[in-house]
Amino acid sequence: MGVEKAGKEAIAAAAEHLRAGRLVAFPTETVYGLGADATQSLAVAEIFAAKGRPTFNPLIVHVLDVAAAEQHVIFTPLARQLAGAFWPGPLTLVLEKREGSPLSDLVTGGLSSVAVRSPDHPVARALLEATGRPLAAPSANRSGHVSATKAEHVAADLGDKVAMVLDAGATAHGLESTIVDARGDHPVLLRPGAVTVETIEAVIGGKVVRGDIDAARPSAPGQLLSHYAPSARVRLDARDVGPGEALLAFGPDPLATAGAMINLSPAGNLNEAAANLFAALRALDASGAEAIAVMPIPQSGLGEAINDRLRRAAAPR
Repeated sequence: MGVEKAGKEAIAAAAEHLRAGRLVAFPTETVYGLGADATQSLAVAEIFAAKGRPTFNPLIVHVLDVAAAEQHVIFTPLARQLAGAFWPGPLTLVLEKREGSPLSDLVTGGLSSVAVRSPDHPVARALLEATGRPLAAPSANRSGHVSATKAEHVAADLGDKVAMVLDAGATAHGLESTIVDARGDHPVLLRPGAVTVETIEAVIGGKVVRGDIDAARPSAPGQLLSHYAPSARVRLDARDVGPGEALLAFGPDPLATAGAMINLSPAGNLNEAAANLFAALRALDASGAEAIAVMPIPQSGLGEAINDRLRRAAAPR
């Protein structure tokens, strides 16, 4: 595996790897993705093998734009409205798969729908253009582990399982895309993420419905009960820090601790906290702490997505 600065030559080489059926990790504006040509079943199967990911867990397909997406999915009026407002960007739309689409059945997890998005990172877009294929790309980490927001996170988790890692530094949002089922007249939230529910509601002039999630049979990525988890136990809504615990703090008044501590945002800024979340969990996990105590984080705005990730990190394994 080579970690390469994401310049023009490296992107061209990565595109060759992808067309040849090999895996390439690349940056998006959310987290690093583990990419494969979504039309090659053997390549997509390599994603599941590299991550140790259950094959019933669907993957997000990355495309350049609506025109590219329409080759594979059927757009509803709602989907067009959402794509017009948020693409390219960190919003994934779940839509019915178009008959005749060459997408591998493995990307759908056995469903009739496909999760698609158009990323807004210049390297991701250049790679899509150079490859000329839709790219299946879940987060570039071991399944269930903390998502990768830096190239070194990918290298630590996946080692020699990928042909190349394109390095463009830390990702901007640090939190995965929001996933919305847009097959009907009203958007159904399947995973909170970098686009807040409030922002979506402001665009559509209506309410976003919270979907019923079956962790045993996910309808979108990121719905497994235990997910985004470090090796250390995670304890939420901590009001104190116990022996052997590291502290994941938030806000200007962190709890007193004798162990390792990282403050997601001393200013109490949820955007900053989201960007720092996964890197902070990895760093505290590496400190050797038995558990990570997490201070309360507001549920509003991006706090909904942050708390979703933390609840899954703290779930029984």
